Amino acid sequence: MSLQLQQTMQRRRGLFTTDHRTIGIRYLLLSLLAVAIGTVLSLFMRIHIVSPDLKLPLFGQIPPEGYLALVTMHGTLMVFFVLTTAPVNGFASLILPAQIGAQRMAFPLLNAIAFWLTTLSLAVLLGAFFVPGGAPISGWTNYPPLSAIAAAGPGQATGMDLWLVSIGIFCFASILSAINMLTTIVSKRCQGMTLLRMPLTVWSWLVTAVLILFAFSILFAAVVLLLSDRHLATGFFVPTGEVINGLLLDNANPHANGSPMLWLHLFWFFGHPEVYIAVLPAMGLTSSLLANFTRRPVFGYRFMVTTTLLIGVFGLLVWGHHMFVSGMNPYAGTAFALMTMAIAIPSSGKVLGWLAMLLRGRDSRVHPLPTPMLFTLGFLSFFIAGGLTGPILAQPILDAYLHNTYFVVAHFHLIMAMAGAFSLFAAVYYWFPLMTGRLMNETLGKWHFWLSLIGAYGTFFPMHFAGLAGQPRHYAQLAGSTSTLSSLIPLQTGITHSALFLAGAQLLFLINLAWSARRGQPAGENPWQATTLEWASDLAECKVVRGPYEYGFHTNTQDFVMQYAVEPEEE
Repeated sequence: MSLQLQQTMQRRRGLFTTDHRTIGIRYLLLSLLAVAIGTVLSLFMRIHIVSPDLKLPLFGQIPPEGYLALVTMHGTLMVFFVLTTAPVNGFASLILPAQIGAQRMAFPLLNAIAFWLTTLSLAVLLGAFFVPGGAPISGWTNYPPLSAIAAAGPGQATGMDLWLVSIGIFCFASILSAINMLTTIVSKRCQGMTLLRMPLTVWSWLVTAVLILFAFSILFAAVVLLLSDRHLATGFFVPTGEVINGLLLDNANPHANGSPMLWLHLFWFFGHPEVYIAVLPAMGLTSSLLANFTRRPVFGYRFMVTTTLLIGVFGLLVWGHHMFVSGMNPYAGTAFALMTMAIAIPSSGKVLGWLAMLLRGRDSRVHPLPTPMLFTLGFLSFFIAGGLTGPILAQPILDAYLHNTYFVVAHFHLIMAMAGAFSLFAAVYYWFPLMTGRLMNETLGKWHFWLSLIGAYGTFFPMHFAGLAGQPRHYAQLAGSTSTLSSLIPLQTGITHSALFLAGAQLLFLINLAWSARRGQPAGENPWQATTLEWASDLAECKVVRGPYEYGFHTNTQDFVMQYAVEPEEE
């Protein structure tokens, strides 16, 4: 075999590797690309709201339908390719096998296939910007009947098809990834790694994988049905008698007697579990990092496992609270309202457990707080602040007014976007040594945290007041001869300035990431003095004899015991 052919094969093995760590890092880089594009789109949206006549780079002067396209693509990128891909596929591929003492994922090839399908999905989605008519304008939820009719408006033809194909591919990739995660956790645990010795991060990935199997399977079916309505003359979602863009959909039309409500049920059966798909890994990480940096065991380990399971179960049962204004039966609305308030119980239990850990932690090494701990506290802050408005929106009578206003935007950006983003930052700063062998710069990390915290609250908290004033979330501009919302322009201007500040703060993270990867301080074997197995020097002969969070022993040498460590008297 020639040297050139050998080099070519080595490059191909590198490109199509099945190594789970490499795939995990590639997932994270893919999410970094998606969040960069999504952030730029969001800034274009913010600028357009306060300066609708301004010409923006690449887009020029944005018409109302162009603004809706930005809304659609921003939401899709952030929900699917950032808040799902990074915490689930990225960090699970990178960390999960080591945390249970496994050498690899159960199906390495399946893991690689899922990554490349996710990459293809992102490419197809971004392609919607470049086709005739542009990107779809129906929002990231893409409600029919408008999304089912190509003539409904700009972007609803090829752009809408590309959106559906992209999400279908993403669903399939996510299902493959979930099967891989479940099988790995069930069958690849090392000797002694019982279920109740697994780190809470693993428990969160376990429940998340189950949610993905249910939620993304339903969404995949919904996407196939909507594509069938668009191209196979079926009528699942388009009702008779609708007039769309001058076209009467009567009984002679092949789209006959469908129901948009069916899409709402299918989509939100995915949509609400998606919140917990994004947040559950953050919850597991929060428990682990609080234990590590307070040097105390997790408060109520079995309780935390139970609340994780309950959140997963309840998360599948509350989709209807997104549909209070859809005309559903009031009794069904009451049932969904009660279930939504019930899911607050295990979530509140987690918060109380975390606060108890903070109150019990008293080790001097948590002062000054390291950057991963700061971002963990930031997650806790956003989770509480965003969660407090959840019970408000769970009341049908209040939701009737607040639905589809900026109040909802504020709620889900705090509870999902900012809480999820801060947990991702905590994970990157904490596990960066496992990716590069180096620590990220603490000074830059602390500046990044405080500026991001100020920018996030300055951006999203005032949106509650815009929502209470009745501002709809999809209006392209506020001024005009018939507008009653022009008085909110100063508020929206302040929000836009804060959003620019928040986006600018992320440049510190990118600088820190690039600089630390090459010149950061060498991390050593176990820089955070953690107990879980991803920090073990050798997993080949690993046997677990302890729980995952044994801190606070205060022996002469260390105050923690690794999961595989055996005391002399136990040998």
